Amino acid sequence: MRLVFLGPPGVGKGTQAASLAADLAIPHISTGAILRQALERQTSTGLEAKKFMDAGDLVPDAVVLQLVRDRFSEPDAAAGWLLDGYPRNLDQASALDQLIQELQLTLDHVIFFDCAETELVRRLSGRRVCRNCGETFHIEFAPPPESGHCSGSGDCEIYQRSDDAEEAILKRLEVYQRETGPLVEHYRGLDQLIVVDGATAIEDVAQSLRGVLGLTP
Repeated sequence: MRLVFLGPPGVGKGTQAASLAADLAIPHISTGAILRQALERQTSTGLEAKKFMDAGDLVPDAVVLQLVRDRFSEPDAAAGWLLDGYPRNLDQASALDQLIQELQLTLDHVIFFDCAETELVRRLSGRRVCRNCGETFHIEFAPPPESGHCSGSGDCEIYQRSDDAEEAILKRLEVYQRETGPLVEHYRGLDQLIVVDGATAIEDVAQSLRGVLGLTP
């Protein structure tokens, strides 16, 4: 099975992708992970990407696409793959469509995890981090100690990162909607889109996901 996962920040698609990929025994592919692997292995594409990173520039779409192509060619991807968070815009989607056609593959489904903005803000703004050890909490789902200090690091302060403030989150969601939102209609037009409610509990989302893919027992 070959799948693409789409969804806004905070919807939990990474968690669902890792779990489903393990169940299907296919690689869970994110561009961040394959970039790190290419850099570690010092592949030709990884070294090309490093030139831009060292200059403080974004890695161009063409190089990212080559990273994806390289990953598709690895043996564990022969039976399928799950792309998480790529493509991010219509240009990348068009390039991916062409790559899949060129490689004579098929994209089975594009899963869009839908969730209201208010719920995404609630999830993302609730994160708290230990300033010393980096342990992560959530004021609702995994509350920090009442003392306000992380038990694993003595008297270290637990705080909210600036990018978890509501204003910053709304900006991230605005950028997502502008750049990635149009992909929903793109894949709907290709009759590849499946919408899953991402606002429910992790276990319920997982069950719904497997149901729409025909994987329930």
